Amino acid sequence: MSGQNLVTPSADGLAASARAATKKKGPPPVHLWNPPFCGDLDMRIARDGTWFYLGTPIGRFELVKLFSSILRKDGDAYFLVTPVEKVGITVDDAPFVAVDFTAEGTGESQVLTFETHVGDTAIAGSGHPIRVSRDPETGEPSPYILIRANLEALIDRKSFYRLVERGSHHDGWFGLWSSGTFFRIIPSDELPRD
Repeated sequence: MSGQNLVTPSADGLAASARAATKKKGPPPVHLWNPPFCGDLDMRIARDGTWFYLGTPIGRFELVKLFSSILRKDGDAYFLVTPVEKVGITVDDAPFVAVDFTAEGTGESQVLTFETHVGDTAIAGSGHPIRVSRDPETGEPSPYILIRANLEALIDRKSFYRLVERGSHHDGWFGLWSSGTFFRIIPSDELPRD
């Protein structure tokens, strides 16, 4: 965590504050909370969605789910936010991983619903766009879907392969339809010819 200022807040203290703040139904209103910044916590989310605290994986799913519920992204930085404190954490790629999806309908009427490794769901559409970035050296695609307020999920490889099978061509692009929106993956002319 180079350049980060580690602080005294602990994962246990943050979890206690988060539990107290999330007793109501629905997601916590982290976008409304503006507590003072307390520094950075030695917490990291790896590209595969594994959460680490002090270099050790957090093995309790309930704790990971709790922390994920108070996660916020401001600019390019990630924070765990409660009504009383805000601490920075490190995210290697995206904070979530989309591990599965369901598809209803076909073509322009297709609806894709994604589920993350922490149980969040998002229906791809104008409010939850899909985007694909490509590694500049290898060309390897990395697909993402917006889950909530600036927080994306990396779509896992098996799901992406299944998505490609549902893809179609539109306006010179190969991509996916969901909720009446077309999401571009790759220009049609860049696809290999059979």
